[in-house]
Amino acid sequence: MDKAITFFVGLDVHKQSIAIGVAAAGDEPPRFVGTVGPALAELLTALGRIGPAASLRVVYEAGPTGFHLARELAGRSYDCQVIAPAKIPRRPGERIKTDRRDCQKLARLARAGELVAVVVPDARDEAIRDLSRAREDAVAARLKARQQLKAMLLRHGHRYAGKTSWTAAHERYLAAVSFPHPAQDLAFAEYRLAVGAADAQVTRLTDALRAQVETWRMRPVVAALSTLRGIDFVAATTLLAELGDLTRFAHPRELMGFLGLVPAQYSTGETRRHGAITRTGNGHARRVLVEAALNHRFPARMSRLLQQRQTGQPEAVRAIAWKAQIRLCHRYRRLVDRGVPKNKVGVAIARELAGFVWDIARHVAPTR
Repeated sequence: MDKAITFFVGLDVHKQSIAIGVAAAGDEPPRFVGTVGPALAELLTALGRIGPAASLRVVYEAGPTGFHLARELAGRSYDCQVIAPAKIPRRPGERIKTDRRDCQKLARLARAGELVAVVVPDARDEAIRDLSRAREDAVAARLKARQQLKAMLLRHGHRYAGKTSWTAAHERYLAAVSFPHPAQDLAFAEYRLAVGAADAQVTRLTDALRAQVETWRMRPVVAALSTLRGIDFVAATTLLAELGDLTRFAHPRELMGFLGLVPAQYSTGETRRHGAITRTGNGHARRVLVEAALNHRFPARMSRLLQQRQTGQPEAVRAIAWKAQIRLCHRYRRLVDRGVPKNKVGVAIARELAGFVWDIARHVAPTR
């Protein structure tokens, strides 16, 4: 315990209120200070009554309010930590949950050193992450718009005979579709306009993301990760925007565990059983890795696009990328031949791919 810290403050932060609990250094029970509004001035006034900034350690759970409060408090010399909610210890018999109890519990656990803090990204990294997530939301909205259009076609017996949708040939097919009633033609036209608008939004956000990454400190690492099969510019940017500097993980197993790609384990005595993956950590980065892993179902080869992405990269990075492709393609086929379900194969490959991502990140330093 830091001897300079004499009070541990737990905040239960909500949109319209902040409940404050404090535990003094020692073994005294935590006490409830009160509830203030969301304004920073009110919180600072309450913290000032507890003690000087240098004597306080303030903690609150990561949530929808983000990291703004942590940055504001850190800028005023407070020792503020944002806590991972999934790793807060919980007693099996606890059945009552209130703001008052939650803030006191955070203060008590902070004093005991049983809380796990998350890394607070700097403002620039968080800005890139917001733009990346906006593009991800736009892609989901485009998928929904396309599904709605296809559903209308299917309801009225229109089936596209081509192999791939949303190509130039598919657009020509859609332009020739007509319905027996004018109201249906109007509805179909609106669905097509919605798909077109969604396409345009995805394109705008992708172009904006490329432009912003050009001046981002992680740009060299984005280019290096793009040498891996299945990880293009968007996937690499998403990984780094969500995970930050990967060198903070001392071992690749730490990154795999952070991503929730390791299986749960139940052991007692001589009994040992593994369950599903833990799914802790960042779901956005986990999804990207699982999608990238599915690209290894084909034999290893150096495509023209992959060669372009590897141009100008260090020899060590290109060697790791080729080693990863050979190993993961072989392992994918071997697991499928053993009869392992393909969803489990994808997760297993994603877990190993995370190790190669970590290895490449060690060889390329961000700019400062």
